[in-house]
Amino acid sequence: MSHAQDEAGFERILEHLRQTRGFDFTAYKPTSLMRRVRKRMQSVEIGEFDAYLDYLEVHPDEFAALFNTILINVTSFFRDAEVWEALRTSVVAELVKADGPIRVWSAGCASGQEAYSAAIVLAEALGPDAFRDRVKIYATDVDEEALAESRRAVYTAKQIADLPAELVEKYFERNGGEHYAFNRDLRRSVIFGRHDLIQDAPISRVDLLLCRNTLMYFNSEAQARIMGRFYFSVNPGGHLVLGRAEMLFSHAAMFQPVDLKRRIFRTISKVNHRDRLLLLGQSGREDTVPQYPNHSRLRDAVFEMSADAQIVLDAGGVLVAANAAARRHFNLGERDLGTPLQDLEVSYRPAELRGLIDRSRQERREVAQRGIRWEQGDAIRFLDVVIVPLFDDERGMLGARVAFNDVTPLKSLQDELTHSKQELETAYEELQSTNEELETTNEELQSTVEELETTNEELQSTNEELETMNEELQSTNEELHTMNDELRNRSTELNTNNAFLEAVFTSLRSAVIVLDRDLRIQVWNAGALDMWGVRADEAQGNYFFNLDIGLPVGDLHQPIREVMSRAAAHRDLSLSATNRRGKTIRCHVAVAPLVGVDKSVTGAILLMEEEAAA
Repeated sequence: MSHAQDEAGFERILEHLRQTRGFDFTAYKPTSLMRRVRKRMQSVEIGEFDAYLDYLEVHPDEFAALFNTILINVTSFFRDAEVWEALRTSVVAELVKADGPIRVWSAGCASGQEAYSAAIVLAEALGPDAFRDRVKIYATDVDEEALAESRRAVYTAKQIADLPAELVEKYFERNGGEHYAFNRDLRRSVIFGRHDLIQDAPISRVDLLLCRNTLMYFNSEAQARIMGRFYFSVNPGGHLVLGRAEMLFSHAAMFQPVDLKRRIFRTISKVNHRDRLLLLGQSGREDTVPQYPNHSRLRDAVFEMSADAQIVLDAGGVLVAANAAARRHFNLGERDLGTPLQDLEVSYRPAELRGLIDRSRQERREVAQRGIRWEQGDAIRFLDVVIVPLFDDERGMLGARVAFNDVTPLKSLQDELTHSKQELETAYEELQSTNEELETTNEELQSTVEELETTNEELQSTNEELETMNEELQSTNEELHTMNDELRNRSTELNTNNAFLEAVFTSLRSAVIVLDRDLRIQVWNAGALDMWGVRADEAQGNYFFNLDIGLPVGDLHQPIREVMSRAAAHRDLSLSATNRRGKTIRCHVAVAPLVGVDKSVTGAILLMEEEAAA
């Protein structure tokens, strides 16, 4: 298969994941992503992408295994101890001194060790009571299985082996055997949730953001978008911590290094909040201001206290709400709520609203009328009337919002600008010559800068690839250790069970014979050897009715069939037989079904004893 065909097959897999699972991997580095998908393909012994796509369509359970392979969850408590020590002595110490709540975001938290490490550091600095009152830690990831493990907060002795004994004793409780549960009181301050760094709104007002060895999986464009969101998320003066392979060469305007070796950065403050929102919008975000639950009272207050007059109408043109400015300017009161717009003066003063509203409803878009002159006594003001249609989730019309924006200051400014325009045009011509010379110099400098950035990005990309491969090898090594431990435990259990069963059968004086559904001998105990003179290795695996012993086995054919077909619960027979010593005896034979775990009959058990002479 050609390289182009191979890439096309890989793209079809990514598109299938996006359409069926809603997970968009297009922002991930293609080389790393393709390598992880191929690793999973090797596990199911598939060599081509198209064949693996067919396998995904037939086996829905494969998606979980594929995601676990792609989303490498390599983490540990206090990973990179130098970084945590630097955080403890500088960043955390600074947060503790300030009053008010402390908000931490662990992005790409995997199975939760990083978030709980942050909780331990803050609890040590604040004390448990102040920690519960002040700290909220938000831990997010796209891997649902990893989040489920994080919420359980139960770890093996191996996973906490590198923690100091005093921290284990203070912050963990033994949870049966070799498992330890994180402290329940501190656990309440750690909130886990699924979050896609590319698609979902960032968590706001964060004092410390931990995102280590996560950005390196994304391409440069996605990294730029994520960094824009991080900049919006972190409070001015807050801190961002990245992984060893991650740098901020292209984002010096947003973050400045505090400890470059340990990848700790501080947010550079902007002039105002509007600039931060604008930067987030330029990072690819469609809806720059995230929405949060339980803020309805805040939204009502914003509507009520807006300086511009606003009214809200339902789909039938009935007045539903009017803010304070609208009530003041248009003489509206509580009595007017529920009144059709056409019965109110505001429907035609200062502008004819009904035609604008009909037009907005028909065209299903915002409609505006600009620069409307409005006389209020001796004062003359200018308004922009904006009609905004309101829709539900299915694009059904709910009503309309009418806003009366006061643009009188803007009108005055426009007049002043008209007078100064000619003077500025003259100045522009003089500046143009200087600007052209500066532009030439800037282009030359830009070319040099681009060459340096290209070199830096190539080095960073190589470093990230090496770090990614290292984590993949570590993940594979941990998987192999886990499998070896499981196999060893199962082997030990199996040997113990076999020895126990062997001891039971050996201890029974009666002859015990166990048959499978094909009537082949599975168990032949020492009592059977003593009674019939046939060793276990000679009998096992043979068809029972082919045995040449002193027992008339043909007489047992019907009783065994009845028991195995459940026609009888058990059968007891007394047969004349000859034991291994050649003595004629009366043999009591009890036939019972062998019942499996699923309650089905998997064979028969024969219990034989010599009857006492009458």
